[in-house]
Amino acid sequence: MNNNPKRLHAMFDAHIRHYIDPTLKSIAGLCLRMKLKPDWITLGGFAAGILAVFFIAWGRTDIGLALIIINRVADGVDGTLARMVGESDRGGFLDIVCDFIFYAGVPLGFALMNPDDNALAAAFVIFSFVGTGSSFLAYAIFAHKYDISTEIKDDGSLPLPKAFFYIGGLTEGTETAIFLVLICLFPSLFPVLAWVFGILCLLTAGTRIFKGWLDFPDDTESLNKDLDKANNDVDNDIENL
Repeated sequence: MNNNPKRLHAMFDAHIRHYIDPTLKSIAGLCLRMKLKPDWITLGGFAAGILAVFFIAWGRTDIGLALIIINRVADGVDGTLARMVGESDRGGFLDIVCDFIFYAGVPLGFALMNPDDNALAAAFVIFSFVGTGSSFLAYAIFAHKYDISTEIKDDGSLPLPKAFFYIGGLTEGTETAIFLVLICLFPSLFPVLAWVFGILCLLTAGTRIFKGWLDFPDDTESLNKDLDKANNDVDNDIENL
């Protein structure tokens, strides 16, 4: 396998950065002047996202939508601010964990709001999130091992390295945010939107699994050779006794 770094780009996120980055940089600059730390922004956005779950369960999807927007803005600002002051492993870790918990929490809120109509669709979309999340993390672990890197560009030329490996797909951060906005604007359509988006998430997980199958080597042949050598050594030792 070629150990030279490879670049994998997000499907839609990379294109939208050109439009949203100036705003994110302005907000991040304000946070920098206020001496706010990126981790504080991450945790504050996470708190807004969890609060959104409770308001959605209560039936106030309008307030939930406002809190979701705060969460998504914070998710963009924390990374931008981190690149200004210096990225940290803890910040990257918090960003990933908080995002995954938030993504699963919003469908839970809709299930609690209307269990009869929404529970099954919510369970399915959360199941699909596990597929995208696990394939994302599993690929990232081995991408690090084989020195596969990623860069997301803000203007088509300037690289913006992320604190954690990012592999794209049909359903990335932007598409997920759009889904969350739509289900809050049209809560009666949650079952339909959840089933459609869940299917797209499973397709994303499938493409990542297939990519991992192609990108990462099968070590079983070399492992079998090592086992055969070890067995031969044992046999030789026994014969020499």
